Amino acid sequence: MSVYEYSAKTIKDEDVSLSNYQGDVLLIVNTASKCGFTPQYKDLQALYEEEKENGLTVLGFPCNQFGGQEPGSSNDIEQFCELNYGVSFPMFAKVDVKGEHAHPLFTYLTEQAPGLLGSKGIKWNFTKFLVNRQGEVVKRYAPQTAPKDIKKDIKELL
Repeated sequence: MSVYEYSAKTIKDEDVSLSNYQGDVLLIVNTASKCGFTPQYKDLQALYEEEKENGLTVLGFPCNQFGGQEPGSSNDIEQFCELNYGVSFPMFAKVDVKGEHAHPLFTYLTEQAPGLLGSKGIKWNFTKFLVNRQGEVVKRYAPQTAPKDIKKDIKELL
């Protein structure tokens, strides 16, 4: 199994297989527009711009499961990300990342890279998963881990 086995709806409601990103290093992030970590969009975008030519793709998955911090529609989310942070990396439709309705991709990610003390649950927005070019989950990062602090690990995979 790899992340390439999964598909998701984009923010524009198109089905996309993650196999479209085969060969790229992926940073998969559950995002929210009204979170204390929301300014990380700026750093995620900078990282994407800096490394996309080398094969990095950031994938954003909005989620409203943590404090109701992503209440808007796909259109609201897309406009917010573009206007406030210039986001051009792929954004997906809102998903659940934990619980019985969790998107299968996030169930897989959390099984492959458990959190602190082996916890599989995602605790908050902006949890990040680093995936190598073979589609294997390499590492999980806490919400408070700044994108710039992941750069060294990303460069090793590029």
